[in-house]
Order: sequence, then structure tokens, then C-alpha cells
Amino acid sequence: MIRISVTTARVDHPDNYLKQLVQLGADCLDFGRGSSFAGVKEQGYPDLDELLKLRRRLRSFGLEMNRVTLPDMSERFMRNLPGSDKELDNTVNAMKVFGEAGVPIVRQRFAGDTFDHWMLRYDAVQRGGVISRGESLRQDRPEPGTPTYEELQAWWERFLTVYGQLVPIAEEYRVKLSMHPSDTPNADTPFGGLGYPRVTDAFPSRQVGYVYCVGTRAEAGGSSLVLDEIERYGRQGRIHLVHMRNVRGSLPTAGGFEETLLDDGDMNMFKVLMALRKIGYDGCINPDHIPVLEGDDRERHSGDSRTACGIGLAYSIGYLKALLCAMYAV
Repeated sequence: MIRISVTTARVDHPDNYLKQLVQLGADCLDFGRGSSFAGVKEQGYPDLDELLKLRRRLRSFGLEMNRVTLPDMSERFMRNLPGSDKELDNTVNAMKVFGEAGVPIVRQRFAGDTFDHWMLRYDAVQRGGVISRGESLRQDRPEPGTPTYEELQAWWERFLTVYGQLVPIAEEYRVKLSMHPSDTPNADTPFGGLGYPRVTDAFPSRQVGYVYCVGTRAEAGGSSLVLDEIERYGRQGRIHLVHMRNVRGSLPTAGGFEETLLDDGDMNMFKVLMALRKIGYDGCINPDHIPVLEGDDRERHSGDSRTACGIGLAYSIGYLKALLCAMYAV
């Protein structure tokens, strides 16, 4: 049975926020920031007792801990600078803690997997004044330019070093180690375009797979690419979590894109769900990157650090609940 998860960047959720999530129909939380867990600032990785305490609190409201994030691998580590290997020790220890706690899905972030300086980011104003993220390829590409082949290969070797230590731990604890695509998925980004399938090519373990972000992959190639990849990765059992995010435009067709409400983009999200059902997907779907609606306060209601459910989040959960009802009725 497909469930609904919501991303958060914090662990100190007010009781009323957790109650609102359950009332709206959310089932799980996905923790998107590796530094948010107790113990990370003090020792470099989460404290197991505090993590178990957090999970018990969430369960008392009827919520499960679905996906967590390891401490980030910084630019210093990816460039192999002196003293940076401590970061790898911390993320290995964090992986073991999450394994001990029985967390089902873990993500590792890597600095440098996107070329943000290529993009002009703006507030896109859409239907009725909805505000969402828009990005357009800059015509005047500022320095630094595209990394050289040698630079990209050196970056990839550092990625292989990290996953080379994390994958055996994932196998030992039966944890799913999941990669989100590079967002924005410009050409030559490590996990965008041709780089995305290299993760499972390099690590064929059944515990290695993807946080499959529908919106990010649509930015790379539209609806047809999304449906084809769901079929491909789904048959392989590689889709661990799905981000349900709709967009207008794509990098190949428009040189940019705008995120939208779930019913207002180029994709038919019901077709996406039916494709997931066809390949037997039974994980969570997550309505991330939710646009800001009239009445939403950006501080309290938007982003992953929200402390209350806004109109945009309520709409998105309700929309997905309705699609799931329709899908299971077919």
C-alpha cells in the first residue's frame, strides 16, 4: 500500500503540527537535513538514544520515520583536502546508528552534484498568484564553467569512496541507500542526465537505489522520460521513495522550468501513480517543494522547516489522497 510522507528539516516539531499532519492524512516523515539530529553537532553523527526517543514520539502521533539524511559530504571532502576524511568517519557512524534504529531509507548528500551558478532562480507567479520556484539557464555562464572531464572523474572517485563504505553497512542492516537526482539536472551533473543510472551500475547491491524525484527528472526530459524511468528502475526494484513534484517546461525544451501545484504542470500525476502501481511500488510518495498559496506564511508554512501546515501542504496531501483512492478503485 502506497503511503504519504512529508519532508522536514527539523526534529523539534510542535505537537499541533504533528497532529495536523495526521489529520490531513500523512503517514510518515522524511528527514532532509543530516545536521538536524541530536548528537551531530557534538560528535559528528546522531545519538542513538535520542533518535529512538524521536521515533517513539512520532509513533505516539501515528507517524513513522521513513527516510533520514546522513551528514553532508562537503566540498572539502569532495576535493580531498587535508583533514576532510573525518567527514567519512562521521557518515559511516551515522549509517550504523540509523541501521541500529531500524530506519528503512537513508540518503547521502554530496557537495558539487549541481551547477547552481548556471541557473537564474526566480519566484514564478502562477494561477491566482501562486508563488513557486522557477529556474532558467543563464546565457552568460559565470565562472567557474563546466568542470573538466578530469575534475568530474576525481569527484566521482570520491563518491565511490563514500558509497564503498556505506553499501556494506546498508546490506548488514537491510537499510535502503537512496540517491536523489541532481537538482537542477544540467548536463554533466553527477546524478543528472547520464550520471543518474551510474549509481546502481557502480553498486549493484539490492540495497542501493533512488529517491526518485518525478519533478527533477521531468526537468531533464519531461513526462516521457519519467514514465520510462519508472518502468526501468521499478522493474529493477530500485525506487525506494518518490517525490511527487509537477513542473512546467524542461531544460531541453525551454531552457528552464517552473515548479507548480500538482494539478497545474505538464505531467498527469495520475498516470505517474498508475505507472508506479504497474511496477508494484509500495513505498511512500512525498509532495515536496510545495508552492506558496495566498494565506500561507513563508516562515511558518513553507519549506522543510515549517512549524505548521499551510494551505499548500494541505492541498497537496489531499490531492494525493484523492489520486490514491481513484487508483485503488480502478
